[in-house]
Amino acid sequence: MSDGTDDAESRLARIERLLETGERDLVPAWRRATRGEPRWAVTAVILVAVTLQMMLPHRLTLRPYWALPVLELVLLAGLVAANPRRVEPRTSWLRWLGLALICVISLANGWAAVRLVAGLVNGTEGSDAGPLLLTGGGIWLTNVIVFALWYWEWDRGGPMARALGNRQVADFLFVQMQSPELAPPDWEPAFLDYLYLSFTNSTAFSPTDVMPLSRWAKMLMMLQSTVSLVTVVLVVARAVNILH
Repeated sequence: MSDGTDDAESRLARIERLLETGERDLVPAWRRATRGEPRWAVTAVILVAVTLQMMLPHRLTLRPYWALPVLELVLLAGLVAANPRRVEPRTSWLRWLGLALICVISLANGWAAVRLVAGLVNGTEGSDAGPLLLTGGGIWLTNVIVFALWYWEWDRGGPMARALGNRQVADFLFVQMQSPELAPPDWEPAFLDYLYLSFTNSTAFSPTDVMPLSRWAKMLMMLQSTVSLVTVVLVVARAVNILH
């Protein structure tokens, strides 16, 4: 009896493996449950954003100038401590912690951008071309990171929901989704893909190879293009005027 039971269990195990293999062949990785993506990329980029904020002139930041960057580091430390290697779907409070971190970074950079634009319009900023270009470039690059974080956190419910494969309808259409034969079998969008999306939208002021599908994605990309255009035009125009 035991031999027959063992044979049945082994056949069942083989069938389960075949079904899993068939699922991987038929269903793309971005539509099924997978492991959470590695955390190192988003952590490194957030640290870059915090560093850029610390380098801004203090007159453009909220007082005290170190408060928001320190808060960002504390929130980031909590996320890394909870999920040090991968962004795994464990508890809902981790998503809220991540959203709070993005909100703080957005607030800090938005305030600096508004103060810079107001200073350029009023003539109180931009007496020297070099520092102006460095300041404007830092705010622009941080803006790229901010919107990459928002795209990454909202697309199909965020990285934790994407790892569970709960939402089948995408908010952003990547090339690999349209042409899966051009991508590895286990390809799915990760943070660096959203960073690329944010960078190209900030430089071209329009979608390039990644198309927004949902209305919120279109509105967010439109907002990013507007902020990037205003920042670049005012900073470069003022710098050119100073150089002449």
